[in-house]
Amino acid sequence: MNKVILMGRLTRDPEVRYSAGESGTAIARYTLAVDRRFKRDGEATADFISCVSFGRTAEFAEKYFRQGLKIIVSGRIQT
Repeated sequence: MNKVILMGRLTRDPEVRYSAGESGTAIARYTLAVDRRFKRDGEATADFISCVSFGRTAEFAEKYFRQGLKIIVSGRIQT
């Protein structure tokens, strides 16, 4: 099972492109800054996770996501 749920803030507006071909599927790329639960030496730290969404989810991201917005995403990790 490969499932992840992330909550964080967008580091910049999503970059949306459309695939070639007659269907022209939307592809959105964005980065989430996810705060770590425990702080090192009193400093807040974050992990920066690159995310990709496709189709209607990508179109939603293009319309509503802006830099600094706090969001929750659910998906799978692929490295």
